[in-house]
Amino acid sequence: MEAKLFCFLEIIGVGYKASTNPQGSILYLKLGFSHEIRLQVTSAVRVFCFKPNIICCTGIDHQKVTQFAASIKSCKPPEVYKGKGIQYRNEILHKKQGKKK
Repeated sequence: MEAKLFCFLEIIGVGYKASTNPQGSILYLKLGFSHEIRLQVTSAVRVFCFKPNIICCTGIDHQKVTQFAASIKSCKPPEVYKGKGIQYRNEILHKKQGKKK
């Protein structure tokens, strides 16, 4: 399968990790919940974890790759105060100011 589209996701937060099984058909996410999140990878998309905090989604079909990347991001969207969560690699996150004393 020749990959034409790459979509990189970055996990930000202490203890947040991602991994795949050896076949690359299941993506495991540890995002601070009491359980591990398992996502079944579709056949049109391939997923790689270069580091525990960087996920790469590749494929030919633009619609399916971006839809799967959005489903990964929806598991833990970035928090507006600290910025913890899953975001796209080139995404600019605007943080809110905290409480004033």
